[in-house]
Amino acid sequence: MWNRLKEIYEYRDMIAGLVHRDLRGRYKGSFMGFLWNFINPLCQILVYILVFSMIYRSNLDKYYVFLIVGMMPWNFFSESIGQGAGCVFAQGDMVKKIYFPREVLVISTVTSRFVNFLINYLVAFAIILFSGLGFQFRIILMYLPAIMILEYIFTLGLALILASTDVYFRDIEYMTGVVTMAWIWLTPIMYPMDLVPPELSWIINLNPMTPIVRSYQNILYYKTAPDVASLAHVAVIAVLFLIAGELIFIKLEKRFAEEM
Repeated sequence: MWNRLKEIYEYRDMIAGLVHRDLRGRYKGSFMGFLWNFINPLCQILVYILVFSMIYRSNLDKYYVFLIVGMMPWNFFSESIGQGAGCVFAQGDMVKKIYFPREVLVISTVTSRFVNFLINYLVAFAIILFSGLGFQFRIILMYLPAIMILEYIFTLGLALILASTDVYFRDIEYMTGVVTMAWIWLTPIMYPMDLVPPELSWIINLNPMTPIVRSYQNILYYKTAPDVASLAHVAVIAVLFLIAGELIFIKLEKRFAEEM
């Protein structure tokens, strides 16, 4: 496995090229071009502000900020596994004709979404600052990069599992979209944990995305440090998923060309 990781590292230029192609190519031919990476999240945030400030009222102060803080990392996660699940099969011609570590396709897909996620959060920071909630920059600098990296690792591990199994079972890609539609309601994005009935809280806490989203909320909405035990829990889950994802990918990769 260590040799495999070194080989993937040797193809880092290919990963960077695929990420660049995805980011530039997504809005190719449009007048605004790359600026749509900023315009899309801004429009989404403005809709949240309109709906949750004027139409739907919550007891939470600046509820739209609470929603934005949790929805941004969720969008990164759901888009990454949604697109990552089918990324190997979609590049079947490349897989059959050219040798390279096939994980490159998954890594570039997730990394592209991660870069877009960082761009989205720049817009979110501006909105949070405009809302008047302010920031605790010491807490942000200490914890936010770690949470982002841990979410990236967890997402990449899951995407590796889905991408490798999707080559054999094409339903995986379509099932992923259905599962994420249900999964979001098991994640405390649209509601705080104190509204969850005690008899159901254990289900929410089993969700690996729960400590991740709550950490974002603690840092950016409540302006408090995330629970250290939760961070340790996220770190263990993320690393286990990444290791499992790579081992499963290596095991299933042997017959990719045949299945395609």
